[in-house]
Amino acid sequence: MASTSDIRKGLCIRYNNDIYKIIEFLHVKPGKGPAFVRTKLKSVTSGKVLDNTFSAGHKIEDVRVETRSYQYLYPEGDTYHFMNTDDYNQITLQESSLDAPGLLKEGEVVKIMFNTEDSMPLSVDMPASVVLEITYTEPGVKGNTATNATKPATVETGAEVNVPLFINEGDKIKIDTSNGSYMERVKE
Repeated sequence: MASTSDIRKGLCIRYNNDIYKIIEFLHVKPGKGPAFVRTKLKSVTSGKVLDNTFSAGHKIEDVRVETRSYQYLYPEGDTYHFMNTDDYNQITLQESSLDAPGLLKEGEVVKIMFNTEDSMPLSVDMPASVVLEITYTEPGVKGNTATNATKPATVETGAEVNVPLFINEGDKIKIDTSNGSYMERVKE
């Protein structure tokens, strides 16, 4: 058993007869009343996100997890195939267990968390950012904007990202996987 002081991003806990991963948390100590922890929990089985508040000192049941490196192979319908980089065993996961399936490029190495009790895969941790090539975007026209104008662009995985006007087809861009936003253009 853990307490609210052990809460951190990525911790898996058992709550309401399901396993949840903490994706955001905030320790709040108001001037009046007891402290509490405001969290955002994501179900590893259904992918549903819920907000929850734990009072300070509340006991939570943590789930022991093990992280292994897997290489993304290919999609098949709404399932995704991965291969263990150590022993080459393959597993398939549902699209709901992935945070950003649209940004997953074939050959990308990701970290997959497993429950140590029953070896069930819990969640897939993407790298902080990915570099993808622009396959389609409208040409940007100078002079018809104020500031920070963006346009939609399609990347090689099929995902759509808003990019600045100076980005053209064939450019490689770095994308933040946590929110799917443009970070910078990559020169090679």
